[in-house]
Amino acid sequence: LPKMNQANPSSGRALPEPELTISELAQGYGAAAGHFDEVRGGVAGGSGPPENASDLEAHQRLNTWAWDEFFATLATDTAPDMDQRAVSLARQVRDNGITYNVYADENGPQRPWALDLFPLIVDSQDWQHIEAGVLQRVRLLEHVMADVYGAQTLLVSGHLPPALVHGHPGYLRGMHGVVPFGGRYLHIAAFDLARGPDGNWWVVGQRTQAPSGLGYLLENRLAISSQFPQAFQALRVQRLASTYRALMDSLRAMSPMGQDAHLALLTPGPYNETYFEHAYLARYLGLTLVEGSDLLVRDERVYLKTLKGLVPVHGLLKRVDDQYMDPLELRPDSTLGVPGLLQAMRAGNVLVANSPGSAFLESPALLGFLPALSRQVFDEDLSLPALPTWWCGEHSAMMDALTRLPDCAIKPTYPGSPSHGSFDAVLGARLDARRLDEWAGRIVRQPEEHTVQAYTPLSQMPTWQTASAADSGSHLLARSVMLRVFAISDGAQGWRVLPGGLARVASAGQEMTSMQRGGSSADVWALTQGEVDHSTLLQPHLTPESLMQRKRLVTSRAAENLFWLGRYTERTENALRLARLTLECLHGEEQSSAPLLAWLSQMALANTLVLPVVPTALQAPRVFERSLIDGLGSVSGAT
Repeated sequence: LPKMNQANPSSGRALPEPELTISELAQGYGAAAGHFDEVRGGVAGGSGPPENASDLEAHQRLNTWAWDEFFATLATDTAPDMDQRAVSLARQVRDNGITYNVYADENGPQRPWALDLFPLIVDSQDWQHIEAGVLQRVRLLEHVMADVYGAQTLLVSGHLPPALVHGHPGYLRGMHGVVPFGGRYLHIAAFDLARGPDGNWWVVGQRTQAPSGLGYLLENRLAISSQFPQAFQALRVQRLASTYRALMDSLRAMSPMGQDAHLALLTPGPYNETYFEHAYLARYLGLTLVEGSDLLVRDERVYLKTLKGLVPVHGLLKRVDDQYMDPLELRPDSTLGVPGLLQAMRAGNVLVANSPGSAFLESPALLGFLPALSRQVFDEDLSLPALPTWWCGEHSAMMDALTRLPDCAIKPTYPGSPSHGSFDAVLGARLDARRLDEWAGRIVRQPEEHTVQAYTPLSQMPTWQTASAADSGSHLLARSVMLRVFAISDGAQGWRVLPGGLARVASAGQEMTSMQRGGSSADVWALTQGEVDHSTLLQPHLTPESLMQRKRLVTSRAAENLFWLGRYTERTENALRLARLTLECLHGEEQSSAPLLAWLSQMALANTLVLPVVPTALQAPRVFERSLIDGLGSVSGAT
């Protein structure tokens, strides 16, 4: 209920206190102590909002110009207005069917995609720094990948420990000496960044096998930009479409058939956690969405099984981890890959992005060697540093890391590996003395399987929290955030960085950003001082003529599934018609017709609407009726 202020002199009644605007609510917002505040542009020194007027005025002046501009476009919006935006956003996510599959959820794997209302705003100066650093790092990873599967000079010289590469289960010996068609090993690389209390961005991890997020961030952009169109226009947010177009042009140019290449997106299937993204990306980029069973290899060439026969496939954008790609040479129990795919790659008949064998690049231990590798390969220092990292497989690094455990994170060197002791990362600050000693003992016994990385408090951004039973009202809440940035192939020699990214927001009171553990996401607005690119890949309004011109390949698997869907739908419809006819006869004039009731009983039994032990409609009509209804399923409120 609105608060009441002084009485109205004419009526003698108290007037409702006006609702605070978002700009006024933002004045009392503040990040937790020790965290970089994305709104204020500096490290938070207190644990909450300012306590007096002078502190409040100084606190407000610390706002960055971008957030001031963002809140200025919401000058007249109040908390109820923001609640309405939040409801509209949730409805849009639900109506668009955006889901994220949670493996640990016992109540069902699918849940709606979690998206916060406010975007993470990165100003043009910060973005230029991130862009330059990511471009430098992805060039280095491409060089390392080419060297490891080629001359291996970095291994021979000792700049890269052979045990860290050859001992990694993601290193594929069968791909050594194989140069991918087009000469490019990596086409997409993702870098997880964290902003420390000093305001600097740090690399925390990197993904090269099948980095996720490119589809979800598109949906985030469409949803959030429609909620704040004035702010999106006023802040000069750079668009995304041209980078996706560059990726497709690059894949076609480097594939065996050039611009006439048939490209497909290889997905593990609908039970994968990010399957929605696979389907969305395939539709957005104009790719054929395929599973491993849709493809086959003949004469070292890849074909798609369709109703019209075999159709050649010249390029695959894979979303399947490397170990599942080819059951003939990798995991023999895999049903997600394509038998013979690696041989087709060796023959140069198909382009696979990214090339299988890049899993060792994802090891957190590699981050500690990249600065020296950059000086050795490019004679330059990395402009975007990673958090200090120690691979305990080196004795001197292990001894140094053991003294730093209380202030660091302990991570597996080979995450997700079935042949190594993989485990969930833990923060030393959350361990007591006994557990720290236990982890130190584990590291000493198996040093090569442990990597220690310095910890920094994540920066915090504002999120909108609607009112609940435990809250006094809707408000702004600071939550920790991590940024995932994508480097995209732009031709045989070039790279570009997607202007934006996927922000992963931690749960309230948590420091670990994990979508599997209840975290959420946020759109990322990368601002520019230059020209805003307004190109788009979204399909225009379809007309009958455009629908006739579009070519849609129907795979054999999809056609078979549609056939059986039709058969079972028809069977279900017939069963329901029979059940309805039977119930009407039991309550109509035909209930005295013994031959009809006997025939209906036989048909219900034949169609498994009742069990064989149930009396017939002639013997016990009411028992038969209740069994028939129970067979159709429970009906709430039935009388």
